[in-house]
Amino acid sequence: MSTPQTAAGALAATVAGKAATKKKRHLSAYIALFPAFIIVLLAYVVTVVWNIWISFTDSKVLPVNIFVGTKQYERLFTTARWLISLQNVVVFGVLFIAGCLILGFLLAVALDQKVRFENTFRTIFLYPFAMSFIVTGLVWQWIMNPTLGLQRVADAVGFTWIRFDWIVQSDLALYVIVLAGIWQSSGLVMAIMLAGLRGVDRELWKATRIDGIPTWRVYLHIVIPILRPTIITASVLLAIAVVRVYELVLATTGGGPGISTEVPGKFIMDYLFGRGNIGLATSASTVMFITVVILVTPWLYYEYFREKPRGN
Repeated sequence: MSTPQTAAGALAATVAGKAATKKKRHLSAYIALFPAFIIVLLAYVVTVVWNIWISFTDSKVLPVNIFVGTKQYERLFTTARWLISLQNVVVFGVLFIAGCLILGFLLAVALDQKVRFENTFRTIFLYPFAMSFIVTGLVWQWIMNPTLGLQRVADAVGFTWIRFDWIVQSDLALYVIVLAGIWQSSGLVMAIMLAGLRGVDRELWKATRIDGIPTWRVYLHIVIPILRPTIITASVLLAIAVVRVYELVLATTGGGPGISTEVPGKFIMDYLFGRGNIGLATSASTVMFITVVILVTPWLYYEYFREKPRGN
């Protein structure tokens, strides 16, 4: 027969064994994550710090350690090309994110009605996202080319009063970039929103129909608040695409006509590799980095660090 002391000893040994096993698992996880930690430290943290330091130097073709203070930043914000690029990326970002969210949500609502050939339509809408921004830019360059695209078709059928030559007009070229971006990314938003809509309880829809609430009010006041995490996820993905708009601009307009579609990414790449001014290029990239941090920090705090009400 086992005594209480023996049972307590066995229990303590079991607990100690489980604790040791858990400790070994944690140690194995840390060992597995160590290479990734080193890569992040060297590839991101160290390079960001080095980039910021170079922006305070007089680096031209090659980086040097001649400290010049804020000289590069003063020159940067007196450069018209940089100011235009900032204006363009803000306009593109607002229109692109809003357009993708609205169009993607409307497409998701349409497909959520259990239409026939839903899988086919979903594939068609999502297909443009499978293409890179470079391919998307080339496609829209052909579409809006006055001698090859829609303009030539319109002229051939006699609709000469319709103008699709936006890509060669400095005041409209940026909106071609916006249309191309929405065409490429709205399918992704549609897929994310559709997954969220399929998660809405069907009993909720039955209750709203019994109460006679109009469908548009259900979507506006009930469904959209429920989809808040989904909308945030889609917005973050679209915001990342805004930062990557350099590829789309390069393939569609090359920054032209003139500098009417210039964006910060193209400005940085041109001065880094084309004009041999590393100091100015790194100061521009530092400004973009700080801007992203300022914009993302409040959202991160609101989502993960603020004290949430009890019961949530």
